[in-house]
Amino acid sequence: MSIPARLLPSDGRFASGPSKVRQEAVEALAKAAPGFLGTSHRQEGVRSVVRRLREGLAELFGLPEGYEVVLGLGGATVFWDVAAFGLIEHRSQHLSFGEFSSRFAACTEAAPHLADPVVVESPAGTHPPLEPASGVDAYALTHCETSTGVAMEIARPPAEGLVLVDATSAAGGLRVDARQFDAYYFSPQKCFASDGGLWVALLSPAAVERARRIAGSGRPIPPSLDLCTAMDNSAKDQTYNTPALTTLFLFDQQLQWMLANGGLEWSARRCDRSAEILYGWAERSAYARPFVADPSQRSHVVGTVDFDEPVDAALLARTLRQNGILDTEPYRKLGRNQLRVAMYTSIEPDDVAALCACIDYVVESLW
Repeated sequence: MSIPARLLPSDGRFASGPSKVRQEAVEALAKAAPGFLGTSHRQEGVRSVVRRLREGLAELFGLPEGYEVVLGLGGATVFWDVAAFGLIEHRSQHLSFGEFSSRFAACTEAAPHLADPVVVESPAGTHPPLEPASGVDAYALTHCETSTGVAMEIARPPAEGLVLVDATSAAGGLRVDARQFDAYYFSPQKCFASDGGLWVALLSPAAVERARRIAGSGRPIPPSLDLCTAMDNSAKDQTYNTPALTTLFLFDQQLQWMLANGGLEWSARRCDRSAEILYGWAERSAYARPFVADPSQRSHVVGTVDFDEPVDAALLARTLRQNGILDTEPYRKLGRNQLRVAMYTSIEPDDVAALCACIDYVVESLW
């Protein structure tokens, strides 16, 4: 079926990652390509972009003195291994409330040089409380669980230990106080509207000191997973091995756009507005409702909406896709009759409103 053009969003990309890339950034890349793409990442042309990224991220997140911005290759998934080798000394605790938070726990459990982690779980659609535990030297939190659309406030536990925060979906769209974490790590294919394959970690002085101490302890660490190697290269505005230059450029374009418009608070307010539209519509709907029952735990960057029978969310998503509204399918392993909608900074709140109107139109036409 066809949705009337008057109802369609101006841009139909609502994927939870890779996310919508602003056309202005793509055009800037095309303009810069002759002197940027295909050039050495060890030379000033690329290093200047890395420098802008590091300085801009420090500004965006209001990093206190002594915090470092470190880049490496492989995405946030690889940073789990980096942390297992270079930030966790003996044992970690993990709040597990979805696919990605559980994967980090599995990673540390498989590490032969670490004790089995303490895993605190809660059902999908919720997050568990932070429970300080003896013998734990690193607490692994997830700012936004991309698979379920659950977000949690980042705050230090009343116990010693580094606070490691997976911020892949959250960074650039949710507010955070840098004093509450020691490592805030993410990839740029979500709010930062770039491609994957790169990880960024915002490290506190305590995290830097921990990494240096572990590296000097004799623990075997592969060079590509050595956090100190990544820190040393980042200090020179480069990465240990060759990065994707397109990823760096688009990342920087998005970051500068955020800073020019008002920084993290501006970006967060924009995501707040999109979330208000999506969840408000779902709460008023006769056939849909927010999957995350507790409003305080609902993510403002990834929204999940359940549908009552007889609405078939899979057919609904296919129909939307046929009309150019893309990637609203739920996380594949969650197995719910729902849609998942990205509300990252690049996505216009008005387009979220248009999406809701299109859903209503399809449901009223088919069911």
